[in-house]
Amino acid sequence: MLSIEDNKSTKWMIENAPYLVINNADTARSILSTMIGGLISLMVFSFSMVMMLLNQASSNFSPRLLPGLISDKRNQFVLGIYLGTIVYNIIVLMTVLPSGNEYTLNGFSILIGILLAMGCLVAFIYFIHTVSSGIQINNILKGIFESTKLRLLHLQEREEEENKESAITVDEWHVTKSIKAGYYQGVNLEGLQNICQDREINLKVFPYKGEYLMPNVKLFAIDKNLQNEDIKSISSYFIFAESRDVSENYSLGIKQLTEVGIKAMSPGINDPGTAVITIDYLTELLALRMQLGQEQIYRNEVNNTTIELHSLSFGNLIYHLLAAYRQYCKHDIILMEKIVTMLKYLTKQPAKLEQYHQVLEVQMKILVQDIESNINNPFDLERLNNLMESN
Repeated sequence: MLSIEDNKSTKWMIENAPYLVINNADTARSILSTMIGGLISLMVFSFSMVMMLLNQASSNFSPRLLPGLISDKRNQFVLGIYLGTIVYNIIVLMTVLPSGNEYTLNGFSILIGILLAMGCLVAFIYFIHTVSSGIQINNILKGIFESTKLRLLHLQEREEEENKESAITVDEWHVTKSIKAGYYQGVNLEGLQNICQDREINLKVFPYKGEYLMPNVKLFAIDKNLQNEDIKSISSYFIFAESRDVSENYSLGIKQLTEVGIKAMSPGINDPGTAVITIDYLTELLALRMQLGQEQIYRNEVNNTTIELHSLSFGNLIYHLLAAYRQYCKHDIILMEKIVTMLKYLTKQPAKLEQYHQVLEVQMKILVQDIESNINNPFDLERLNNLMESN
């Protein structure tokens, strides 16, 4: 603004809109200083609200929700507006310097600074709205659910397009083990397909996405004996990270929903309504998961080389999910009734593999044992039995 501003623009404003031009140095300094101080206070207050939001979410819901809340672009955008306006007004204030017996004033730049400060007030109102809605557990759960659902739908669509082959089988596999620890986040599929095509090899990946790998455990296997340089090149296409992202890993979203539901049933919070909402979301997500296979097969059309990626098995996924709910909610008739309804619904849904329905039957038997051991009211037991026997 200082480089493009000239006397013509300020002169034009004085002639056509004199009420917008500040032609007194003391007034300009006072306004700019007030805006800078006020915006700094506003930014500190906004930052404190974000910290309060994160602290409340961590203590009441789950610490695993913090990465998603911190990465909210809306809060970053508002704080960026504050900081940019403060820096802009400081630079404009530095230009109010004496020139002979008079002060040189950049009227147009000062006007823009005032308008930016007013825009910060509008951004603050928007910030208050986003923070107040962002802390609501219903909106948090819905955000996790939507991200996880989109990931499952994406995997389902890709599986229908590419994974039409059965699992690969060869006589001998050459296994490579991991050399470092970390969360396995997937592979660079395009790079692996290129190197498999060049070396004419089939490749199997052992860990599932989101699994924490220890050193010296199975990482992948190939059907040919390659040089160490080729092995290192293949290993470089495996992605490891210190944290996990819901948008890239549906199992993490399911785990977060489970943790929020379990935390809601703790004695300090005692919020069964939130636990019921998590079970409703988990029911739909598990129904989508049942339409996926255990492995993801990618075959190269050029020379039929194949890459097989491993997924978290449906049996392990639903066992860990229900084990947590059974442990902390087995005394609550409402939650037990909701879980029974979920299992009954899932048994009627289409499944990619028939063994998924067998897993659900086993989980129903385990749930019945917990119900009989922890619920003593005969009326409640009869109600649950009638629900389990109904079609």
